[in-house]
Amino acid sequence: MPGQDDRVKAMRFQHPEFIPVGVGILPAAWRLHREKLDEICARHPVIFGEVKVGERDYDKVGGLYVQGRHVDPWGYTWENVCEGMDAYPAVHNVPTRAGVHDLEAPEVHDGMPHGFMYMRLFYLRGFEELMLDFAEEPPELQLLINIVLDYNVRELEHKIEQQGAGEKFMYFGDDLGMQHALPMGPYKWRKYLKPCFRKLYQRCHEVGWWVYMHTDGHCWEIIPDLKECGVDVINPQIRANGLENLVIACKGTICVNLDLDRQLFPFCGPAEIDAHVRHCVERLGAPEGGLWLAAEIGPDVPLENVEAICCALERYRSYFR
Repeated sequence: MPGQDDRVKAMRFQHPEFIPVGVGILPAAWRLHREKLDEICARHPVIFGEVKVGERDYDKVGGLYVQGRHVDPWGYTWENVCEGMDAYPAVHNVPTRAGVHDLEAPEVHDGMPHGFMYMRLFYLRGFEELMLDFAEEPPELQLLINIVLDYNVRELEHKIEQQGAGEKFMYFGDDLGMQHALPMGPYKWRKYLKPCFRKLYQRCHEVGWWVYMHTDGHCWEIIPDLKECGVDVINPQIRANGLENLVIACKGTICVNLDLDRQLFPFCGPAEIDAHVRHCVERLGAPEGGLWLAAEIGPDVPLENVEAICCALERYRSYFR
């Protein structure tokens, strides 16, 4: 497929024909806008493919997007207070360090969902307790990390058995940053978490897989470390990192699927969106590649801005042709 070819070429800095672009739409946005949103998608087949308006079930949600409480196989409890939006971990089942000694990974194959490594640590412990662990560095911190990592290694081997070796993208997601900083700082991230990602991602490379990593939050200081671990395409947020910081950390060295400014989309107009996308392409793009573009649409984004996002992506994907 040409789109897939451009993604690979951009990743390898081999002069893609177009900048690869994509738009993700949250279930809550579908529930709110329904056919009107479908009509926009139908006008932009370059992004969405062929769309037949009205065929989608606009109310369909699944997994953690369903309102209510959900118990994870690891034992912590998710709570969703708004159908179609994501859930948050409300009950942490390892609130004490002593509890780490009794923790056992689930026997079921639950894969490596979003938050599979770092975030799972605070899903289990609670964020404040985990930050105290990183600050004080008790032996239970490394024990907890080892339990989660060993499970992920097992799940990765299971996935390799199922899918086999060969060139393909393998997608991982773990939000490493907060709005303005890494929660434990770069030094302790490198000490405790970098070895985990290196072990998993280098195993992917051993079987020929390309590693795509989504990570929300401020993380630009460790993007070179993630590249050393084996990340081939990084998916960071522009607002939390700053475009110029991403230029410093990434341009010419690692392919970026840039998460455009979802904190801007609800509050600006179409002209600002066009200027935003163009500026990102001018600063982070290059004829040889290294850039994809991604936009996420929540229920707070006006429909005229959804249209503007799609038009801008279609316009500037050919910027270097």
